[in-house]
Amino acid sequence: MDTEKFLSIFKDIDSAALLEIGIVIVLSWVVIWCSQKLLPMLADHFHGKQRLFVLALIPTVRVVVLIAAIVWVIPLIIEPSARNMVAIIGAAGLAIGFALKDYVSSVVAGVVAVYEVPYRPGDWICVEGTYGEVKHIGMRAVEIVTPDDTVVFIPHMKLWSALIHNANNGGPSLMCVADFYLHPEHDANQVKHLLEDVALTSPYVQLAKPIVVVSNEEPWGTHYKLKAYPIDPRQQFQFLTDLTARGKSCLRALPVSFARLSPEHAAQLNP
Repeated sequence: MDTEKFLSIFKDIDSAALLEIGIVIVLSWVVIWCSQKLLPMLADHFHGKQRLFVLALIPTVRVVVLIAAIVWVIPLIIEPSARNMVAIIGAAGLAIGFALKDYVSSVVAGVVAVYEVPYRPGDWICVEGTYGEVKHIGMRAVEIVTPDDTVVFIPHMKLWSALIHNANNGGPSLMCVADFYLHPEHDANQVKHLLEDVALTSPYVQLAKPIVVVSNEEPWGTHYKLKAYPIDPRQQFQFLTDLTARGKSCLRALPVSFARLSPEHAAQLNP
């Protein structure tokens, strides 16, 4: 009985219907193939945003053609009754819901992000090794720009499973850490005061925030971390470069030498 109900959904397909279905499939394939060949050629005649707009039409044309073909073919195969339409829509809704479960999860996580505020525009965040400034927060994903000027879209669903590191958390203060590796035979207090002076004389330093030098003795030498805050988080890379360059120059003027790390020790510092 169930088999009969299932088969009653479909029409008796004759040769004319088969021919029409075949023509629709062939025409759809031809249109998609032509769009994939002709639109890139057309895009080569444009520049800037116009070229990108034409290239973006390729997947759009493909989706539109596929949807039109499906809408055309379905009435040729299925009896267009109210009961059949309800069954088809229900099955399609179930399939679409399963396919879009990750999208829905990201949208729900986006709503949670509005309440918990793990990141805001202007924050510098790191998610699974990707570090950058938050430029836009959408319903599905957060858009960040990396230091290499690459735009990365991170789905909000990462809230459920990944650690999200926020360097400034909505404020103007972002700590920068410059590392120095020295041979152990030196005056540690002298190096500490020198590195503090290097940070104090930087044009990027935020004087209202503390400047800290932390040292740690290792088998290969002494590891110094110079911690300070730039005036603006966007200056963090210029600030680190300034601290590193001037710090090395000042340390060379002292009777100290830099440590030579073996590959094993380098791997321990960068696991």
